[in-house]
Amino acid sequence: MTMFSQHAVSAVLLIPIAAAAILAALPGYRITARLNLLASGLTLLAALSLLVGERPEPGAYLLVDDLNVVFIVLNAVVAFTTSIFSASYIAHELETGRLTPIYLRFYHAMFQIMMFGMNLAFVSNNIGLMWVAVELATLTTVLMVGIYRTHEALEAAWKYFILGSVGIAFALFGTILVYMAARPVVGEGQDAMVWTVLIQHAAAFEPALLNLAFIFLLLGYGTKVGLAPLHAWLPDAHAEGPTPISAVLSGLLLNVALYAVLRFKIMLAASPEALAPGPLMVTMGLVSLIFAAFMLYRRRDIKRMFAYSSIEHMGIIVFAFGMGGPLANFAGLLHMVMHSLTKSAIFYSVGHIAQVKGTQKIADIRGLTESHPSLGWGLVIGVLAIAGLPPFGVFMSEFLIVSSTFAREPLLAILLVFGLLVGFGALMLRLGGLAFGEPEGTAAPTHASYLPMYAHFAVVLAAGIFLPGPLVSWFQHVAQLLG
Repeated sequence: MTMFSQHAVSAVLLIPIAAAAILAALPGYRITARLNLLASGLTLLAALSLLVGERPEPGAYLLVDDLNVVFIVLNAVVAFTTSIFSASYIAHELETGRLTPIYLRFYHAMFQIMMFGMNLAFVSNNIGLMWVAVELATLTTVLMVGIYRTHEALEAAWKYFILGSVGIAFALFGTILVYMAARPVVGEGQDAMVWTVLIQHAAAFEPALLNLAFIFLLLGYGTKVGLAPLHAWLPDAHAEGPTPISAVLSGLLLNVALYAVLRFKIMLAASPEALAPGPLMVTMGLVSLIFAAFMLYRRRDIKRMFAYSSIEHMGIIVFAFGMGGPLANFAGLLHMVMHSLTKSAIFYSVGHIAQVKGTQKIADIRGLTESHPSLGWGLVIGVLAIAGLPPFGVFMSEFLIVSSTFAREPLLAILLVFGLLVGFGALMLRLGGLAFGEPEGTAAPTHASYLPMYAHFAVVLAAGIFLPGPLVSWFQHVAQLLG
């Protein structure tokens, strides 16, 4: 490892875990909120430093390559903007008594442990360590979903915990099967779990074991991605947990499980006799997209509605990676980045809207552009962006996914466009009442932080108009890595 890169990787892991230890010990809201923001900012700087300089040599436990740097940087950006949003959001929760100071210490410490878990999953070169890191990130979010200690919040946390445990058990079984396939070729011990070793020898592994392993891994990590029919935990977790956690769940945690699936997809593709992972991913992606698009029409809770929107978009991303090839992989990566930025910004808006209106019920929220113009127009921009209208970046990525599918599988492209149109109709139907018309309900004052929301929208808009050359070549290289 080059010295600079080694320090950058260490910083990405050590800053969150050190911050968590300090935050758990500190009383006082203002200082913990600022320290949370500072730690997230320093982690972002460490992540950005991985973009420059040489890639470190892979070790037995840690690996940095072009693929995971995309995820690490995106993770750090959304975590930093969420910590800015969180400071104003949680201050309001403290004022209204929904949270107590003791829970806040717990909340900020857990936020940083979650960042540590996600970053560890990304840089793990050991498939067992990656499994542990994904589980750590999941358990911290389970605890944060139940932080309000209401009956509904605790029920949502338990549902998340139980379904997450089933998923992670499948993923563990899949990981063990990969080890069993590798052992006769690379020998006993740690080498049979090191990803860079596995990828070199994958062609010699027993294909039947690899096939079975991938099915379990796709089901296991697919639960965390929120793919239908394994999605049941996700709407409840979004609706009942604090909104910053909804933003992190949609924008980041789903990507961690997706990253794990992609790593194993690359390994399976390296084995010529193994099952093609594409059709399985395409099927689960399409089912998730169409199912979630129809479910959007039935939602009565604004956070639950955008949770189903996350299921829809993760379906689109998994579909794109399942199709494979340079264009579909490029589009899948771009869509993942655009979805993370757009959906987290929507939750920043929705969080403050729920606070000023005192409710998450869609029927009780009306005329936001009149009563709270900054929040209302923020929601309008967010919905237009996530619905895939030009000139936003989501339109660009969806257009690339649809056009690459039409060129190869026209029938699948028709189903894809059908799902996109159904989802688009549901979001437009809801947006009219929420944003326009005569304002209804209460209007409590709030000290909202608009900077993170509009910063994300600016990036998504800019990406729809122009993608810088270095970014395009980086994503093209990652698309080739994905096979």
